Amino acid sequence: MKTKHGLARSFAFALEGIWGEFKKGGNFRIQVFMGVAAIILGFIFKISEQEWFSLILVIASVLILELINTAVEAIVDMISPEIQEKAKIAKDVSAGAVLVSSIAAVFVGAILFLPKIFQ
Repeated sequence: MKTKHGLARSFAFALEGIWGEFKKGGNFRIQVFMGVAAIILGFIFKISEQEWFSLILVIASVLILELINTAVEAIVDMISPEIQEKAKIAKDVSAGAVLVSSIAAVFVGAILFLPKIFQ
C-alpha cells in the first residue's frame, strides 16, 4: 500500500482524518471545544507568553493523544475483531494516555486561570 503523494495531498489526508474524528463527535469534539474555551480564556485574561506555551502544549497533547487513541483502536479492531487480552491492553493503555494528558490539562488550566478568575 505504498504510494507517493505530494505535500498538499498529505496535508489533505491529515485534515481529512482530523475532520472525520471531529464529525464523529464524542470525546475529540468535546476536547476541541474545551481547548477553544481555554484559548478564549487566555485572550480574556491576557496570559503571558510562558502561560500560552503551557496552554497550547497541553491542548495539543490531549488532541494528539486522542487521535492516536482512535488510530490504535481502529487498527486493533481491524487486526483482532474478536476480544483478546492483548488487544484489550493496547486499547486500554492508549485510552489511559489520553486520560493522563487530560488530567494534566485540567491542572494546567486550573493553575493558569483560577487565580485570575478569583482575583
